[in-house]
Amino acid sequence: MTLVARRIRVTGIVQGVGFRPFVWRLARQLELVGWVRNDALGVDIFAQGEATRIDTLLQRLRGEAPALARVDAVHAQPVEPETLTEFTIRDSIKGRSSTAIGPDVATCPDCLAELFDPADRRWRHAFITCTHCGPRYTVTRALPYDRPQTSLAPFPLCPNCEREYGAPSDRRFHAETTCCPACGPKLELLDAHGLPVAGDAIKETSALLQSGAIVAIKGLGGFHLACNARDADAVARLRARKSREEKPLAVMSANVASLAGYAMVSGAERALLEGRERPVVLLRKLPETEAALAGVAPGLIWLGAMLPTTPMHFLLFHEAAGRPADSGWLAEPQELLLVMTSANPGGEPIVRSNEEAHARLAGIADAYLQHDRDVVARCDDSVLRPLGQDHQFIRRSRGYAPTAIALPRNGPSVLAFGAHLKNTVCVTRGNEAFLSPHIGDLDNAATCAFADETVQRMLDLLEVKPDIVAHDLHPDDYSSRAAFACAARHGLRTVAVQHHHAHIAAVCAEHGYDEPVLGLALDGVGLGTDGKPWGGELLRLDGPLATRLGHLRPLALPGGDKAAREPWRMAASVLHELGRNAGIGARFQARGADTVAAMLARQLNCPRSSSMGRVFDAAAGLLDLSSHMKFEAQAAMRVEQAATRHIEVFGWPPPMGNGWSISSDGRLDLLPLLASLDRASDVDQAAAHFHATLVAALSEWVMHTAQTQGLRTLAWGGGCFLNSLLSSGLRQNLERRGITVLAPRRLSPGDSALALGQAWVAIQSLEQ
Repeated sequence: MTLVARRIRVTGIVQGVGFRPFVWRLARQLELVGWVRNDALGVDIFAQGEATRIDTLLQRLRGEAPALARVDAVHAQPVEPETLTEFTIRDSIKGRSSTAIGPDVATCPDCLAELFDPADRRWRHAFITCTHCGPRYTVTRALPYDRPQTSLAPFPLCPNCEREYGAPSDRRFHAETTCCPACGPKLELLDAHGLPVAGDAIKETSALLQSGAIVAIKGLGGFHLACNARDADAVARLRARKSREEKPLAVMSANVASLAGYAMVSGAERALLEGRERPVVLLRKLPETEAALAGVAPGLIWLGAMLPTTPMHFLLFHEAAGRPADSGWLAEPQELLLVMTSANPGGEPIVRSNEEAHARLAGIADAYLQHDRDVVARCDDSVLRPLGQDHQFIRRSRGYAPTAIALPRNGPSVLAFGAHLKNTVCVTRGNEAFLSPHIGDLDNAATCAFADETVQRMLDLLEVKPDIVAHDLHPDDYSSRAAFACAARHGLRTVAVQHHHAHIAAVCAEHGYDEPVLGLALDGVGLGTDGKPWGGELLRLDGPLATRLGHLRPLALPGGDKAAREPWRMAASVLHELGRNAGIGARFQARGADTVAAMLARQLNCPRSSSMGRVFDAAAGLLDLSSHMKFEAQAAMRVEQAATRHIEVFGWPPPMGNGWSISSDGRLDLLPLLASLDRASDVDQAAAHFHATLVAALSEWVMHTAQTQGLRTLAWGGGCFLNSLLSSGLRQNLERRGITVLAPRRLSPGDSALALGQAWVAIQSLEQ
């Protein structure tokens, strides 16, 4: 037998996922000796034995890795054999990190079986976990991922848990968040005044929820506000207390079977709901759901739904089901359905600590189901929308972030501060980009402070010292000002990246595409290089450079930002462009309609924008689908769902043959299309014609420009691509005509992806 030894390095998400015991078991099966340990770079292995068995080990390290692991690379080099008699697991060593922490994931089936088994010592233990499930990002203070560097450090293991933790054959071997009722965190239920509620915390919480109370529940990345989704009065009180007028709320059910009476669930949607990431998934509502879940998603044809993410959530449904003595009940429909919405009053960050909950949720929550395990990092729920057999992110956060996105090549470390709205930040290291979980809109002090905190956490966790700072072109956004301050403190160069350039660069980075590309950016607003608000742009990207090739015909925004909140103003703008200014006052008998007509006539406080988002607002206003928005993109959503209702019954209508024009300088004019919408007799049909004509117009615009530029690849980005009719119709048209479409897959097409685009442009700019 030829005895060889190899030093093996495994990188990726390989800590906190059971990788060392996996290696230990493989080595024992292959009769190898040596050791495995965690370090700041990933997993370090010394393996010694027969050469063919070492080769088998290398193959199986990648091909059979634990479910939560992501193996990016396995490198082996020959070393001298040593005198060893067994294969062991060694203690971790610290150092400058080049590994990563995984995201939080839902409770695994093995833990659920124990959770509902009265004979198991972890029966009804709200913090049950193992190496295959539970929190990661939200409990980790530093890498390597070891218990002393998590929020479980204050909870010493009891003898039974210590024995499991130290046994390589146990699935809780070095499960850093493992615990039991004897040694783990404790649940408690407090009333609105912060006083303890007597009795079993889960039982009493379940009773409160079913009686109509609003309860703040501490989850993985912060608190949720929960109430009985079938209790219209409770839902109305939650909306009133949280000042959330019409923005849809998400619901949590025990399982997919429990959603049967409320929404349609395809196989692809079921897989998303039941996946370990446990996102909120937008499902098509059934007709009777509007009344059955009054106030949950008013006036919308979609319902945001999710399944339990933590043992605590499962226990609430278990209690409502009468505490069955096994896990079989989880396959059966359950009556309880909960509204589960992030506890973040006034658009501020999600509440994280117990003390913060009692201070910020006073007057909103009737009770608090909390515990004494710290949430180290805030992390909101992820939100996905089905798109055919695929899906797209609306918000990428818990369960998915901060999983690395591979870049086309290595580069300097960049810190990118992202957008003003739907902010995330991005840190690059080598050929990896780490996009933070959702932070939010930077229009209040609390969210700005959260953004600053997240920047520091990402740098500390990844042990990165940036070489360059990237930010949006708008100098007055908080994200830009924070970038300037950070760069000044550390003596770093800054790179400003135009908003729509960053949208397209983010898609190219995600796809690893590093060639000249045509870019289509459609969104609400972003400052252009000419100092004007853009939002409907055709760009050409060459490395770090972006050239504007075309744009939508600009429309006046009467009242500036106010026009983005009141779609009737954009409809009035269209009428003015059509020469119908005199009729605006009578057409829109809203307060100030005559004043708006006068503003348009004199072009006072009427900046012009090429925004596609404002085109959708104008359509909503002309179709009388929305006059004043209660939440962002409400008007566009109403136009889309009106079109959806028609298309599902009658199919796609033909586009208007004269609904648009393209000028020699690349300007797309949609005014004829918008004119056709005014006072339409069949609103749903008109909305469908709007979408069909918009898809045809954009297709012609792209094809003409692609031919002129000699490009056959298009990348698109911007919040308007969350419209599934627009996305699917445009893709079908372009691909049929030979265009390769690069669309966001692992990121949202909206502003939350901008930090990645900024970072990629900054890397490219340093290479010039």
